[in-house]
Amino acid sequence: MSYEFITTEKKGHILVVTMNRPDVYNAVHVEMHNEMSACWDEFAADQDLWVAVLTGAGDKAFSAGNDLKATAAGGARATMTPMGFAGLSSRFNLEKPIIAAVNGFAMGGGFETALSCDILIASENAKFALPEVKVGFFAAASGVQRLSRYIGRLAAQEMMLTGRTIMADEAQAMGCINEVVPHDQLMARAMAKAEELCTVSPSAVKATKRVLNDMYARDGMQESIAYSREVIADLAKTEDFKEGVNAFVEKRKPEWVNK
Repeated sequence: MSYEFITTEKKGHILVVTMNRPDVYNAVHVEMHNEMSACWDEFAADQDLWVAVLTGAGDKAFSAGNDLKATAAGGARATMTPMGFAGLSSRFNLEKPIIAAVNGFAMGGGFETALSCDILIASENAKFALPEVKVGFFAAASGVQRLSRYIGRLAAQEMMLTGRTIMADEAQAMGCINEVVPHDQLMARAMAKAEELCTVSPSAVKATKRVLNDMYARDGMQESIAYSREVIADLAKTEDFKEGVNAFVEKRKPEWVNK
């Protein structure tokens, strides 16, 4: 299947997926969400594909997250996939591992996309943040749930409530990424890790992921993300929500009114 907003390449048992909107720092709009969801469906169904590596086009960004300019321009021309941000954040039935090769900044939904992967390897140039509060949103695409599970609630709260940015070395120290490598070695290292995963039993990996997915179900992850969607729908009715989007597009400081 051909795609407009992502590229895919099969390398043996490995699928390399590249978010391909470098002109907007690989920000994701509805059409791209849906393409990525279809890609993950195909990945899941292909018996010859055992591992995926996800990265972003260009040297600056893994993904800037939600395409706020597309949101401000009138929203979607299509219905967004129920599988969530990048077709991943609400996907709990995939039994194959995905490695995030974070080649630059991963902001908001970009960070949530990386957190929805199984192994995170970052360039030394990578930066991470859930800055949604700065533009009138919150990390509704599983960021609240995933980051608090990975690094603990206290540290996650500080990041989510301030929206501050952390560098790759701090992200590794906090426990939300696995490894930091020199920028020019990122894809080689991600592919080496994917090859390592291909040396073990794919059936055993699928069984492991099935149990991990079940753990998410048992601790209420899916229900909590569904509740986040309800809360973001309420937030979208506020003046602050509209002001945040408009201020971002107009490149000015937002003027909050707390209603």
